[in-house]
Amino acid sequence: MGRGAVSLRGIRKSFGDVLAVRDVSLEVAEGEFVTLLGPSGCGKTTLLRILAGLEALDAGMVLISGRDVTGDPPHRRPVNTVFQHYALFPHRTVAGNVAFGLEMAGRPRADIAAKVERALEMVRLGGMGARRVDQLSGGQRQRVALARAVVLEPEVLLLDEPMSALDRKLREEMRAEVKGLHARLGTTFVFVTHDQEEALAMSDRIAVMNGGQVEQLGSPAEVYQRPRTRFVAEFLAVRNLLAARVQEVGDGAAVLRTDGGLELRSTAPGFVKGARAWVGVRPERLAFDGAGDNRVRGVLEDRVFLGDRSEWRVRAGEDVLTVSESGTGEARKTGDAVTVTFPADALLRLEDGAGAKLS
Repeated sequence: MGRGAVSLRGIRKSFGDVLAVRDVSLEVAEGEFVTLLGPSGCGKTTLLRILAGLEALDAGMVLISGRDVTGDPPHRRPVNTVFQHYALFPHRTVAGNVAFGLEMAGRPRADIAAKVERALEMVRLGGMGARRVDQLSGGQRQRVALARAVVLEPEVLLLDEPMSALDRKLREEMRAEVKGLHARLGTTFVFVTHDQEEALAMSDRIAVMNGGQVEQLGSPAEVYQRPRTRFVAEFLAVRNLLAARVQEVGDGAAVLRTDGGLELRSTAPGFVKGARAWVGVRPERLAFDGAGDNRVRGVLEDRVFLGDRSEWRVRAGEDVLTVSESGTGEARKTGDAVTVTFPADALLRLEDGAGAKLS
């Protein structure tokens, strides 16, 4: 294993009767940016705390850079953590906050000053070391927390929802900052978030967690375009989820009939004639009177205006579809009869999901 490579093997953790992490195995390569994504209570933060040594595990092994650190306390692990609440020292300057870990490690004073300035430059706070923490904006305080973590040159940097306290504009700015910091450092990052946009924008790979397990692991494009389970599809905003039965399979496509009576075609693999199935299609893959094998007649029920686009709810018999249309959507109105169209390759086959087995 390379420097900063992480191997989690069969990790299990319970809190009383609650099984928080269920036999999770995950490999993170040297220098990779991997995000643990999921809702509150899915086990992502518990898994990160186990990696940090802040939580004892019930079963499994934790290896970092090829060394078994399962029984090691946090200070003996080559990791550092940036928490949701930055826990900066209000009585210390910016430089004093960043220097704290080096001081505790007994580093020479002359070395500390140089390392602190380099770390502040790394997070674009050069020349601000003398400022008090309470003089900084939220985004600047987050950068101080990042500098304090990277100044110790950890092999793995752990980030536990560090942007959740920021407003939307600052979060978007900090995504770029953190991604740029990762590129400059080349350090392994393991990042925890419930925000799908953060995960998609920043990660090399995403592990989507649910019920203490990893339901899908892949690149941002893979998990977004080809969600494997209903849960992953819902969490990554596949809004049109339909229960169906497979009528026919052949010629590279399956014909399905939804419980609401729609007949649809899909080129996704894995359908079995006569079987029940869940299917889904992203709102942006649907169009009004466009091209595609699937044509569904319906009535416009409602519109949500989102600035650069509108989302229409279309009633098609007993089923309801959400269609995302660029622009204001003012050419249409509630009650209009419409035809919704989409290609067969847009209709995804979704499993129920019971935790992905990862190698």
